[in-house]
Amino acid sequence: MKYRLTNIAASLFLALIFSTQFSCVQEIPKKNYLNLADSVDYVGAETCKSCHYDKHKTFSHTGMGLSFGLANRTKSSATFHKDSVLYDAHSDLYYHPLWKMDSLLVNEYRIANGDTIHKRTESAAYIIGSGQHTNSHISNENGYLHQLPFTYYTQEGRLDLPPGFEGGFNTRFNRKIGLECMSCHNSLPKFVLGSENKFDEVPLGISCERCHGPGEIHVSEKMKGILVDTSKFIDYTIVNPGKLSPDLQFDLCSRCHLQGNTVLEEDKSFFDFKPGMKLDDVMNVFLPRFKDDERFIMASHVDRLKMSQCFINSNDELTCITCHNPHLSINATPKVVYKNACYSCHSDLKEHENEQGDDCVSCHMPKSGSTDIPHVTVTDHKIAITQHMSLSESKSVKEFIGLYCVNNSSPSDLTILRAYLQQYEKFEKENYYLDSAFVYLSKIPLEMCTSEWIKFYFFSLDFNGLVNWFERASFESRTDQLNNRSYTNDDAWSWYRVGESYYKIQNYEKASTCFEQASLLAPFHLEIQNKFGMALLKCNRLKEAQKVFEFVRSENPNFEKVYANYGYLYTILGEFDQALIMYEKGIALNPDIVQLWMNLAAYYLHFQNIESAQNSLSQVLRIKPNHKRAQQLLNQIK
Repeated sequence: MKYRLTNIAASLFLALIFSTQFSCVQEIPKKNYLNLADSVDYVGAETCKSCHYDKHKTFSHTGMGLSFGLANRTKSSATFHKDSVLYDAHSDLYYHPLWKMDSLLVNEYRIANGDTIHKRTESAAYIIGSGQHTNSHISNENGYLHQLPFTYYTQEGRLDLPPGFEGGFNTRFNRKIGLECMSCHNSLPKFVLGSENKFDEVPLGISCERCHGPGEIHVSEKMKGILVDTSKFIDYTIVNPGKLSPDLQFDLCSRCHLQGNTVLEEDKSFFDFKPGMKLDDVMNVFLPRFKDDERFIMASHVDRLKMSQCFINSNDELTCITCHNPHLSINATPKVVYKNACYSCHSDLKEHENEQGDDCVSCHMPKSGSTDIPHVTVTDHKIAITQHMSLSESKSVKEFIGLYCVNNSSPSDLTILRAYLQQYEKFEKENYYLDSAFVYLSKIPLEMCTSEWIKFYFFSLDFNGLVNWFERASFESRTDQLNNRSYTNDDAWSWYRVGESYYKIQNYEKASTCFEQASLLAPFHLEIQNKFGMALLKCNRLKEAQKVFEFVRSENPNFEKVYANYGYLYTILGEFDQALIMYEKGIALNPDIVQLWMNLAAYYLHFQNIESAQNSLSQVLRIKPNHKRAQQLLNQIK
């Protein structure tokens, strides 16, 4: 993926003025769009704007146009004041967002006996979300992006934890914003290969080429005066979604408006889909199906629409743009547009309109909450005669039917296997997903699913089983099987899981070898690097471990997990002052890491500072009341 950041808008405009006097070439139909080729560059929205000013002007006010931006007062839809304080009872932490000039900060703090015993301040670099439903906030530390622990829900004017942080799952400042998230909520970024969440460059909002494809060829031909009468012909230098087949229109919208368990095809990434392509050539999106379940997630527009009898009976002619103009905000679209879309098929229902009013949508596509985003109401895109479920029915336990691929009626067994493993890993730790995965593992030749067997053993917590299975082949052959650097770090993760299994059974030499392989494939994956350093530490390879820990800390000083390990390394080296600095830095970032307090207690005991050691051990028991080692030590030194 490449961007050409050239200032050609003015020259393009002038070229068009003169070229249109001399040349209007009627396009000869071609089989494929020319801008699907990997060699075609993106030119940026400002270039598009020079000819399509009217479209750009209205699009910039849509949900997509406002999807992402710098964290400033202009972008923010929130109202923050001195009493805008959020309390998370599960973690006993407060959050107070506040403006300092045009910068948005958030204070995290904890209070005990009237005193502030912890305080951490982070700044928001970006705001994600148009403000139609939410504004969430992202920090940037040396290119590593993380979601901050507060969201403003605009429909209710409410400050609360972000989706997924509630109910005891507050990850504070540690939720990574990776390529999958960024590639839908924004234009395509410059992502650092071998990382989870490091970016060299982040655009500011979804732009024209996300739906039209790269514009280099289109711009080049127009500047040369090669024009196409688009009232008669298709211009194959750029994708016009309205000229795509209904299936390809759905695939384009599904790329981001079909959220679920996304399984990439072999050697594909979230960069690879372009408008005009079949989505299942790049990815397949799965959702769990439960018996008699009408619940839905927020970005389920395509899935729900395809359940509608209106869609089923339309011979696939009903698509998103039947009702929606992507260049015009929903808020600016007159209701008559939606009504006329209904009447294009239901013109016989004029009498019904007189009885029920002229708003089809409010009855047949009612607004409701979603299962994944609190405090929002969204339009259910399953067009139907609604039957309301009682609260007890909606919350009752549903019978699991299976995973369903929304955009592909016949995914391969390997794709389905990967879907079940991902569903367990990313969404729900339910054993029936692993049971289903095993059924597909048993069908597929072993050489086709090395990574999948590793996942299965690892997710099943069968570390000995994984090690025994892995050692059926030589290390060299495993290296040949798992040697691909990718945006998803799949092979790096496989080495990590094998390394972690060796680590669990205390074979630290082999663990360090596997973690090293993982770190070579994903050098900017700080979780992997930190674990590699821990294994080196266990093997007494202290200088190598120090080099790894220093790299992690220099890459992201806010990476909390490194400080317990780095401090312990300094203790072994006899550099106690440096050890204390590491422990205190880690605790300032996160006062709820058990190992930091345990290491700090050991530090104080070394210097016979019993009172401070007791305090550190008490902190361990605050976090983990049944920690046996802390209880034993505390009893010994009382």
